[in-house]
Formats: sequence, structure tokens, C-alpha cells
Amino acid sequence: MTLPILDTKNYDRWRIQMRTIFGFQEVLEIVEDGYQEVGDSANEAQRTSYRESKKDCKALFLIHQCVDGANFERIANAKTTNEAWDNLENSYERAAKMKKVKLHTMRRKYELFLMQENETIEYYFTKILTLINQMKSCREEEKGKSIIEKILRTLTLKHDHIVVAIEESKNIEDYKIEELQSSLEAHEQRLKERGLEKNDDHALQA
Repeated sequence: MTLPILDTKNYDRWRIQMRTIFGFQEVLEIVEDGYQEVGDSANEAQRTSYRESKKDCKALFLIHQCVDGANFERIANAKTTNEAWDNLENSYERAAKMKKVKLHTMRRKYELFLMQENETIEYYFTKILTLINQMKSCREEEKGKSIIEKILRTLTLKHDHIVVAIEESKNIEDYKIEELQSSLEAHEQRLKERGLEKNDDHALQA
């Protein structure tokens, strides 16, 4: 059968699949609870535990087959399946907590995002889309409509009339971010040209 391979992005899915495989191989209890090692003067119950250790080798072998190189380094020194399993679980729980904190910071930054007076449309789009892609890497995805509404809401005052025109003439549900950027850049270029014309008029008058 094809075994699932743990990488940096699929831990939750991999964990569910591995629990199923361990259950099928009748080693799940050993993986989760471990087993008691025995000495030379072992009674029958302890000898039974020793036989369980062979199952542990089987389970540890399965884990070794189901992780990529980076995750193997995390468990390379583990002596038992339980130790390897706990190492992976703790690593990904810590990573999940760090990702949650990072996402909270990025979401707050996104909520407060505003275009500055000296920024161009191209630069503003680059900044906000970079932040959105960073959020997406933490499994937080903004929809196209939400992004467009956010951009229109946070442009500078000199773009107010083009924002009104877009909101009245376009169906935001179907509007593409690329189309929005193109329209705003065309408007920005017209504003620059008008500014140059005014400067030329003032120069002639002078």
C-alpha cells in the first residue's frame, strides 16, 4: 500500500492516517501509551510486555517510513514509537501555536492597512497582496471580493471619485483584482498628466 508521508504542511491529515494504520497493525496502544521494559528476572506478565516491544519496533519502522527527511531528524534518536510520536506531536503543536500568533499579528496589520499619500497604486497593491499571501501561508485566505472591498475602502482621498465610479459600474462579485489595479493605475496616470498640465499653465502665466 501507499504510505502517507509527513511533511511540513500535512501533520493533521498525516496523524489521522497514521492512527488508522497503527490500529490496523494492532500497535496503536503501544504508540500512544508506550510499554514497560523488562529485566533478566522477568515474570510472565513482563515477558508479555517484552513481546509487545517487538510490536513497538514494527510501529517505529512504520513511522520511519512515513516521514520526510526533516521530520526524520526530529525522531532519529527516539528509542520507542511512543517517544517518536510524542516528539512529532510536540513539535507540531509548538509550530501551530507560533503560526497562530503570527497569523493574529498579520490579521491585525491587514485590518489597519491604509494607503499612504506618497504611495503609488502599484506599490500599495504589492504591499497588501504580499501580506495576503503571507496570511494564506498560515491557512488564512481572504476572498477576492473581500480584498477588492478592502482596497477600495483604504485608498487615499484623491481616489474617491474613481472608487465611487467602480462601485456603481462594476459587479464587485465578478471583478478581478488585476482589473481593479489596471483601472486605478490608469486613473493615477491621468492625475499625474493633469498635474503636469497645471504646472505648465502656471509656468506660462509666470
